Amino acid sequence: MQRGKRTRLKQFVLAHFSEVKGSLLVATLCTLGLTLTDLLRPWPLKIIFDNILLGKPLPPYLSFLKGAFQGGKTVPLVVVSFTIILIALLKSVSSYSQLYITSRIGYRMAHRLRSELFIHLQRLSISFHKRLRSGELLTKITGDTNTLKDAFTDVSLTFVSELLTLVGMLVIMFLLDWRLSLIVFATFPVLVFISFYRYRKVKDSARRQRKAEGKIASRISEIFTSVPVVHAFSREKYEERRFEAESMRTVEESVRTARMEAAAARAVDIISAIGTWAVILFGSMRVLAGQMTPGNVLVFAAYMNSMYGPVRSLAKLSTKFSKAMVSAQRVGEILEVEPEVQDSPDAIKPERLTGRIVFEDVSFNYADGKDVLRKVSFTILPGQQVALLGHSGAGKTTLISLILRFFDPRSGSVSIDGGDVKKYQRESLRNEIGIILQDSILFGATIKENIAYGKLDATMDEIVAAAKAANAHDFILELENAYDTMIGERGGTLSGGQRQRIAIARTFIRNAPILIMDEPMTGLDIESEVAVRDAMKRLMAGKTCLVITHDYQTVVESDLLLVMDEGQIVAQGQHSELLARSEHYRRLFALQVVGNEEHAVAMGT
Repeated sequence: MQRGKRTRLKQFVLAHFSEVKGSLLVATLCTLGLTLTDLLRPWPLKIIFDNILLGKPLPPYLSFLKGAFQGGKTVPLVVVSFTIILIALLKSVSSYSQLYITSRIGYRMAHRLRSELFIHLQRLSISFHKRLRSGELLTKITGDTNTLKDAFTDVSLTFVSELLTLVGMLVIMFLLDWRLSLIVFATFPVLVFISFYRYRKVKDSARRQRKAEGKIASRISEIFTSVPVVHAFSREKYEERRFEAESMRTVEESVRTARMEAAAARAVDIISAIGTWAVILFGSMRVLAGQMTPGNVLVFAAYMNSMYGPVRSLAKLSTKFSKAMVSAQRVGEILEVEPEVQDSPDAIKPERLTGRIVFEDVSFNYADGKDVLRKVSFTILPGQQVALLGHSGAGKTTLISLILRFFDPRSGSVSIDGGDVKKYQRESLRNEIGIILQDSILFGATIKENIAYGKLDATMDEIVAAAKAANAHDFILELENAYDTMIGERGGTLSGGQRQRIAIARTFIRNAPILIMDEPMTGLDIESEVAVRDAMKRLMAGKTCLVITHDYQTVVESDLLLVMDEGQIVAQGQHSELLARSEHYRRLFALQVVGNEEHAVAMGT
């Protein structure tokens, strides 16, 4: 199962690396250059001390320098000392190039992965988004992709560079003096144990930390979208305490991770100091005994000081790698989720639909075993205005979700114009349906952009015409920048009636043959209701309309009423027919009439 969860992410990474293999090759060459310069750094000092100042003959592996040693010590001293600058320049160029190339690859990978996640999450079913909190998804799209980017830029080639440098140092030291090298090798088991122990501990801590951060992001997202409720109930202090409690759990886990990292780093420092002390002590004793040259001791000392740098870096990289593995697992889990509703391989694009909607023995449940719809059957003819009635929880919203194909029925069929909706391409099907929700969702963009969301290539004339048809044009012109006025997130800077009319304009410009509305009059004052009702009449003309409503006037004017109770159609027909033969409808209608009278009294009419 774990292998399967990583498959899609692995394919993505391999595909990305395949596209940038040229850049990776250059970065690899820079890594080799960086390793070479780290290994060469102490050698000019060794040559100066052993072969120039002390006059010892060049060893066979340095015989290519004999030409520079002809004619005294000044020339070779200048030449060899100048190589210190050349090595530093080469290291700088290699380090800069490696960092630039790997960062560019890493940032582009993060961008593509974020896009892949965003596209994938949009495709996932409504039920998935209802189960997961938006803040946690936000953390995965931003935080986890950045962690993976850091893992590539810091861990991949940096890890290779540090590892090659470390191995190179050990090989050279062993070739120079295998006895002294044994002292160095003796410290490695302890260092390896510390690194792996910390890797395991930090990985567990990182997983808990990421989970806590996701909860905090969800809390922030939830509160920011519920500020009016928080203010209305004076719950600022209460939410502050809840947020602080969530945040403190993250702080505690973060401190725990930092403490483990600090303890391991200090342990490496102590081992480094002990190893350096032992090398200098025993190396100097071997020099006094004539068994080593001072230059060799300098090389050992320089490598010891440099060698524990890569060891510490590898230890730090192990922490980043552990965090990256947690992030990879979280991202992989999302990428492996498949939409519950998918197009079949032979799905077709529907032609312009007329709007004949047929439900045949449709049953549905949300995988909890409890049927939300049970054996629902009805027919809506093209151009009919249909009102869907019933108490909360009767199954009305689920029914329209099946028409939009947010879900597929567990049994039975839903067809439009004689074709099962499962045979239609989802996007093409939804392009044939306009929808207006009870809580009209607008975007933090201009009025013009919100209306054009129904038709992305709409001209300004079309936008204005849709706004006029929706009775929105006049109030839009009164805004500071008219159609270019920026509105707050979810339309927070507009009134409920204004938001609803913008939503109607957005649906107008779509000009879809089928229209679904969910309680479009809820929460409107009388003036807004009149404007919205007038706009709706123009919008509904000539279209097949299905309206979830408790509005008295809409019910009376509808061609067909579908009365639902506990997931079933308990009555259907016109208003006058149902008043005569359905006790359930008479009770429901009486409640609607009372509700509308109370609403009118409350509004002062």
